[in-house]
Amino acid sequence: MFEEVGRTETGDLIINIGPQHPATHGVLHLVITLNGETVKKIEPHLGYIHRSIEKMCESLTYRQYIYVTSRMDYLSSHINNHACALVVEKGLQIEVPQRAQYIRVILDELNRIASHLLWWGAIAMDVGAITPFFHAFRERELITDIMEETCGARLTMNFMVPGGTMMDIHPDFVKKTKAFLNFFKSKLPEYHELVTGNVIFKGRLEDVGVLSKEDAISYGTSGPVARASGVSCDVRKLYPYDVYSQINFEEAIETKGDCYARYKVRMKELEESIRIIEQLIDNIPEGEFQAKTKAVLKLPKGEYMTRVETARGDLGVYITSEGGTTPYRIKFRSPGFSNLSALDHMVRGSKIGDMVAIMGTLDLVIPDIDR
Repeated sequence: MFEEVGRTETGDLIINIGPQHPATHGVLHLVITLNGETVKKIEPHLGYIHRSIEKMCESLTYRQYIYVTSRMDYLSSHINNHACALVVEKGLQIEVPQRAQYIRVILDELNRIASHLLWWGAIAMDVGAITPFFHAFRERELITDIMEETCGARLTMNFMVPGGTMMDIHPDFVKKTKAFLNFFKSKLPEYHELVTGNVIFKGRLEDVGVLSKEDAISYGTSGPVARASGVSCDVRKLYPYDVYSQINFEEAIETKGDCYARYKVRMKELEESIRIIEQLIDNIPEGEFQAKTKAVLKLPKGEYMTRVETARGDLGVYITSEGGTTPYRIKFRSPGFSNLSALDHMVRGSKIGDMVAIMGTLDLVIPDIDR
């Protein structure tokens, strides 16, 4: 994981971390300049998992391109698909049935919980605690079982389509979702006892990797990274889509901007996601799960943009259409790239062990950055 590559004229040590997956939560390459154990500079080198997803999408129809996006931030695959469906619906002015809107939001929030659970287990492991990882995957497995029964996949799920959902929910969906929520709520106190209040864990995260509100805005961060620095940026609140405008939930915000604040924001979001699902699960309307659309979709000539809140932050989808069956140009503004850009600023002057904790609280998914 660590490889010495040379020294500077001043005697500083230059090392590589990555691009092995366990070292950097994905195929990310960090070139780090060290003075002893103190980090002087970090240079992220990207592109090891670049697959030209945006260019691929330009050769796919408006129904097909949605499925490719599950491979970007694969821990927010439903939410990525949701964004792609929304931009097509915006261009064609499709009215999505209420039933589909409820199902979409429930799946988004289950997806967010599953993502945050993996992150919770991983950040604990990053700073030396093994046990929480197994607790996290015990609960996460219940969500992946629901996803598999719903759409046939456990990770890179595809269920959203322009106009609603691909199919109706499984007859056991409501029962199993409610059973998961009840079980998960009973386990949250374990999480706080194991990790949140742990004196060693707090010692590793408190006052480490501080990102001020001004710097969070300057670097274009979003999601839990920005909200931990006091930035109100939850797309579900600011620019609500589907039924988010009808739901009562709080935007999780902290002000300290350190690693522990980023931890607390995600733990609050777990509770808010439970709250969102509970408001919807017993009230899913009857009716169609998909609006009637043409077999071949053509977006009118023009430019279209939509935004959603993934587990890592603000995902924007921009399409330029020439009126054909495929996008003329497509661009994804993913949250990971901007969040990663703040890493060097946050780490300078910290110890190498703190860098591991700081990077863990950014919750990076590298295919989301490389695309």
